Amino acid sequence: MLAYTNVFSSYSVNDLPKAKEFYEKALGFPVNQTPEGLAIQVRKDYNVFLYPKPNHQPATFTVLNLQVLSVEAAVDALTASGVKFEHYDGELQTDAKGIMHGGPGKGPTIAWFADPAGNILSIVENPPA
Repeated sequence: MLAYTNVFSSYSVNDLPKAKEFYEKALGFPVNQTPEGLAIQVRKDYNVFLYPKPNHQPATFTVLNLQVLSVEAAVDALTASGVKFEHYDGELQTDAKGIMHGGPGKGPTIAWFADPAGNILSIVENPPA
């Protein structure tokens, strides 16, 4: 078995300065710019790395899920910071704010939004204890 010294996720963006501003200002994460890209400290013990890619294509799936105590409160706060939430009216149904309300047999309460490069992120409510 391998001995891991660290674990992190990474995905591409097409504009590092826009990504840096979004992840720092809208989401409030510490961001360290390196010669290779952006190291985003999501938690004390977990980083996400964003790297530039000229022919970047946004992921068609959620690349980062952020657990929160209240999706409703988080949507309000992020909306006030300029974040625009996705709205779905198909298999997934969201309300006017962009929140899919979960519950027994429905899954979690969750809301999706895109970063400036079009990558999909979510805020998802912690399940009740």
